[in-house]
Amino acid sequence: MADVARLAGVSSQTVSRVSNGYENVNEETRQQVLAAMKELGYRPNSAARALKRGEFRTIGVITFNLSTTGNMRTLEAIATSAAQEGYAVTLLPVAVPTQDEVRGAFSRLGELAVDAVIVIMEVHLLDAVTVSLPPHVQVVVADSDAGDRYSVVDTDQAGGARAAVRHLLDLGHRTVWHLAGPAESFAAQRRADAWHTALTEEGRVPPALVRGDWSAESGYRAGLLLADREDCTAVFAANDQMALGLLRALHERGRKVPDDVSVIGFDDIPEAGSFVPPLTTVHQDFAGVGRLCVEGVLRRMRHEGAEHGTRLVPTKLVVRDSTAPPPADSRQGGSAGDVASADGELH
Repeated sequence: MADVARLAGVSSQTVSRVSNGYENVNEETRQQVLAAMKELGYRPNSAARALKRGEFRTIGVITFNLSTTGNMRTLEAIATSAAQEGYAVTLLPVAVPTQDEVRGAFSRLGELAVDAVIVIMEVHLLDAVTVSLPPHVQVVVADSDAGDRYSVVDTDQAGGARAAVRHLLDLGHRTVWHLAGPAESFAAQRRADAWHTALTEEGRVPPALVRGDWSAESGYRAGLLLADREDCTAVFAANDQMALGLLRALHERGRKVPDDVSVIGFDDIPEAGSFVPPLTTVHQDFAGVGRLCVEGVLRRMRHEGAEHGTRLVPTKLVVRDSTAPPPADSRQGGSAGDVASADGELH
């Protein structure tokens, strides 16, 4: 800074005002200082400025799975929203969602100097009595069943699943099969519960659910099971990737979509409209989730009265060509409920 001041012919205080963006410097002097900074390759010391101001302009993000579409799009939305507010994002992936790993992640983020933390925690963890987040850290949680213990932002999982089931029932299908996500996933459980409730409220017998792991390959394996069932005319897949694998399995087994079987997904990934046929799906507003997460941690940092509890971001059903009324001969017959195994799942 002293070198810049000498070259520009100004005081170090003036250089400090220019580097910090203060407006009480006339334009000619500002340009002299900026030119000197450029010539000398001077850059303000962000660490020193952070210590002086008491903030680092950085938000930490802890996530336990970078392979799922939902987590990646949520992370992208958080990074975009943070940048718009002038904040950087420090990402800390955690392989195993345990209490020790959670503590370790927060310790590492503390060493990396962040102002607040967003946790993308799809798995059932924060609802366990033994797991808690450090009380002194400003935290917002995305996609979790944390209840009123923390500030939570989530997609309306249940509302989206109900819309999917209602759409298929309104088309005339007697029941709807469900290709569920992994059992440890909060989002998968919410969608499966809503599917089951929506059917029972309409007096329909829910078939045994088929479980996948979010991947297209697991959807394909599940699809081979469902394709052999002539009483399966409609399937609600818990995400679009599994729906993609399901479409392949149905095609290989000669079951036409949507003439023989209607398929609906969840997420509305950018490629959903390019599936064959284009996929009817539930659209998630990932940008809205990211924006609310960033707004939430900023409110907590500024002590603006951020409350605990869950803020839900609405979903929207996007109807494309993969759903249609069932074949005429399938509208009569018995219940699909007799296929349930002892644990309520089809294997």
